[in-house]
Amino acid sequence: MEEVQLGEEDIDKATEVAPALISVHPFEKSVVVALGSELRVFDLEGDCSISLSDDSGGPGHSDSIRAICFDASGRLFASAGDDKLVKIWMADSWCCIRIVCADKRVSAVAISHDGSFVVFADKFGVVWVVSLDGDGESQALCAKKPMPILGHYCSIITTLKFSPDGRFVASADRDFKIRVTIFPRDPLKGAHEIQSFCLGHTDFVSCLAFVCPSDYPLGFLLSGSGDSTVRLWDFSSGCLLATCEVGNMALESNETDKGNHPAVTDISSSADGALIVVSIQSFHGVMLLNCNFSAKSLSVAKVVSMKGSYVPTSLCVSSLAKHLWTVMGASNQPSSGTTQLARVRVCSISRQDGEDDLLVLEDNDTPGGEKLLSKLQGSSDVTEIESMLVSTTSALNSAIHNLLTKKQYSSEKREFRKKNRNDRKQKQ
Repeated sequence: MEEVQLGEEDIDKATEVAPALISVHPFEKSVVVALGSELRVFDLEGDCSISLSDDSGGPGHSDSIRAICFDASGRLFASAGDDKLVKIWMADSWCCIRIVCADKRVSAVAISHDGSFVVFADKFGVVWVVSLDGDGESQALCAKKPMPILGHYCSIITTLKFSPDGRFVASADRDFKIRVTIFPRDPLKGAHEIQSFCLGHTDFVSCLAFVCPSDYPLGFLLSGSGDSTVRLWDFSSGCLLATCEVGNMALESNETDKGNHPAVTDISSSADGALIVVSIQSFHGVMLLNCNFSAKSLSVAKVVSMKGSYVPTSLCVSSLAKHLWTVMGASNQPSSGTTQLARVRVCSISRQDGEDDLLVLEDNDTPGGEKLLSKLQGSSDVTEIESMLVSTTSALNSAIHNLLTKKQYSSEKREFRKKNRNDRKQKQ
């Protein structure tokens, strides 16, 4: 990416813009959109919007949410972000059962396969773990403090993912690295055994996804990056198996800035890897990838365009692989009212001859219909939302650049930044 010189005020303002996120219950019982500090939940089974309940006695999110996820069973949900809070919710009652206070802003969160632990990463590259044993009812704010388990040495961690069997946790960072760590039986004592490092990206690693084809029980790891590639890894050894240059296809298919290499912003897949979908910076739609695991090849299978100014900021495929859920939006964007607006688009997934295909659904055909869209988007007025989306893409591009692209500072600027840090731990 082209280096942009910004003043301190510009950098702070740009990094406050956070992308809208979307997460779907593994069995499509509910869908959640995070926009700014707000969580919006729609119950697909009950066909109704959900009001969150927080009896923990702690604060709600007060700053941009940077990470959300369900656990593998769909019993738990976690949200975390710039307010240094990690909130854990029961996904049936949508009651908050735990609030974890971090010392730094939180950039990623994941729930262990058995639902016993939540891990989260802060902006200084430390991964923490907190035990959920005994959590069935609301608990006090910091009844159990998080414990550090591993670190990326002062590099912002962009994402955390557990392997399908729960044996490994993968973490990726701004400095092009992917670390695969064996998740111990007692993680509160630390996770000291590294399985591998997956090295090869030439820019920040933005997203990860594990896939587990039936013929390969251990599975593989997929990664997306600011270097415009998606890569396939044998994560047990750290060996790079295949690279797909999706950025070139995006530049050919879109009226994007030809001087830039668009970053891969998100990746989602079915459990068996038959469906692999990626979103790309400034790209109006998504790309379907084809992975031949036996031949160790990865290629673009299809470009799925989405009309208008729609550029997905987050993707999610449930375990059922019935729909691809996408959202576009950003915090702190201008709107006609007090409600922040987002746009949700859904694709149906069909499988023919062993291959998956996507069909972009019209709003009327979206599961939950107008009620769902009104809740998750903040409005069902598409015209109003579309007018807002025009400024969203450029704002997000600037935010990604300033947050994840390393900058060189003079000694004077470095001292200025130290004096004006807003993430210092407050004295009690």
